[in-house]
Amino acid sequence: MKTWIAAVLVLLFGALAPDAGAAHQAPVRIGLTATFPNDQYRALEEWRRYLERRLERPVEFVRRDSYAEAMDLLRLQKIDFAWVCEYPFVFFKGQMKLLAIPLYRGRPYYQSYLIVPAGDRSTRSITQLEGTVFAYADPYSNTGYLSPRFDLQQAGYDPQQFFRKTIFTWSHRKTVEAVASGLAQGGAVSSHVWETLSTVKPELTAATRVVTTSAEFGFPPFVARTGIGAAVFDDLQRVLLTMSEDEDGRRLLRHLNLDGFMRGDPALYDRVDSMIRSFSAQ
Repeated sequence: MKTWIAAVLVLLFGALAPDAGAAHQAPVRIGLTATFPNDQYRALEEWRRYLERRLERPVEFVRRDSYAEAMDLLRLQKIDFAWVCEYPFVFFKGQMKLLAIPLYRGRPYYQSYLIVPAGDRSTRSITQLEGTVFAYADPYSNTGYLSPRFDLQQAGYDPQQFFRKTIFTWSHRKTVEAVASGLAQGGAVSSHVWETLSTVKPELTAATRVVTTSAEFGFPPFVARTGIGAAVFDDLQRVLLTMSEDEDGRRLLRHLNLDGFMRGDPALYDRVDSMIRSFSAQ
């Protein structure tokens, strides 16, 4: 009898215990950059736990201040995936795999916002900011660097000489802060980040004014390192693509100010490719 009871207990607790194999799997490491507002720590932690549950394996978020750092980690295979700007995705073409593209307001697009301090009511275009201090987000940011420089080039100006001084803030949020505080007389930021901050930190964006909005660009993509295993690639892609189908996923998407994810189409980034080529041709 005792032997029989012991056997039943082993079967019962074995069924209830966590999968030892899953618990000892190497974590999926995901790089996060200035693409995301850098004060959403609670939302990020909830998202990490959600991904762990859905993937049934550990997940680590690796925060980096610059896109170059994230790209280095991908190339060195120190991380498996990253949420990066479309500029490095195009610039380092072939050095990463397109995993998924977020949907913002139902579409895979966003824009660059040219912003000035709220007290500046006269500026109507970037060409009026000649000789001022201007804030860029990151040298590999499209909306926070490439796009405003392209606008100046198309207007016949040399972006290198146009401003009295330029600074890199290393995040779109910090660009908003620099302009709001008067440290910079202008800046260029992601529309997604500015609009997200207008919800979670309305007093910050209220201290700035959006002067112009750019053409639409493909939204910053999720990418994978080359050589990533097909199973983990497919698993994370499936989880991202189906987030909008369950309540926890929809709640997290609301916190991220996104509507979901779609499979990627590199053609969404053709405009950025053309902009990069215009500078390379000089």
